[in-house]
Amino acid sequence: MSHWKSTSVLVTGASGLLGSALCEELVARGALVTCLVRDWVPQSRLLGTALMDRCNIVRGELEDHETVLRTLNEYEVNTVFHLGAQTIVGTASRSPLSTFEANIKGTWVLLEACRQLPRLVKRVLVASSDKAYGSHDKLPYTEDAPLVGRFPYDVSKSCADLICTSYFHTYRLPVAITRCGNLYGAGDLNWNRLIPGTIRSLARGERPLVRSDGSFVRDYFYVRDAVEAYLALAERLGEPRFHGEAFNFGTEEPKSVLEIVALLREAMGRKDLEPVIQNEASHEIPRQFLDCTKARAWLDWHPRRTLAQGLAETIPWYLANLQGRAE
Repeated sequence: MSHWKSTSVLVTGASGLLGSALCEELVARGALVTCLVRDWVPQSRLLGTALMDRCNIVRGELEDHETVLRTLNEYEVNTVFHLGAQTIVGTASRSPLSTFEANIKGTWVLLEACRQLPRLVKRVLVASSDKAYGSHDKLPYTEDAPLVGRFPYDVSKSCADLICTSYFHTYRLPVAITRCGNLYGAGDLNWNRLIPGTIRSLARGERPLVRSDGSFVRDYFYVRDAVEAYLALAERLGEPRFHGEAFNFGTEEPKSVLEIVALLREAMGRKDLEPVIQNEASHEIPRQFLDCTKARAWLDWHPRRTLAQGLAETIPWYLANLQGRAE
């Protein structure tokens, strides 16, 4: 707890699933948290609760260099968690330019601003993704696998990841990279994602929709475990050997889409509601999952919750949330 007390922290993407959960934990640990927020989403856990009143809120876009530089400078930021991105694969396919602007330009703008303030910024943690690896025959991914994204979202994460490495090798920026599996948990309002969408359908007594054929395999990673992983890595960024390094974080227990749907149907007592298989997914990699050996060896880290425990903590939040909403 004392590690974060009075530490000035910037969180980009703070109104998202991971950002809100991370801000909540940082505030609880005594950090001075500043959030860069583009869109005002009142239902988010950051902006829809008292958490907002315990953070500094800066309105602006990642792509705006002057806003980012001003924020780092005026709030005397020591540690940056760069989570801000366009995170939806389907949105990236429909609108690649805005995705590239947010995910690629947003990353180099942030890193360049950090580079300009070396006396202030001492640690930068950047959220990449397992999607940055692209498609590989050999699974699970290890951190030394090539970054060969092909589809727009995957490419945006491959590029952002490589830009971080460039800033370390060229300027010795104290940056580290995280590559996580599919995050889930309370606070995710992207209903087109599998877990939120399935929970909402089952809560309404509707058959859940599966966009793919149901066989796609992913590593589903609980957001509270992700927060602990990010903090564990950030706390080690005072050690130069961590600079420029990437770390996989996940459960190492990949599940298919249909397996996730089955777990949710059982947990919510709606085994009678068979999924509707739409088989319409495109520009997505069929099988992706991670090897987290490096995180265990370097950080002595492992997820503390099983998938069943994570889902059991997640479902009640959605049920309460849906009861309070008009739709």
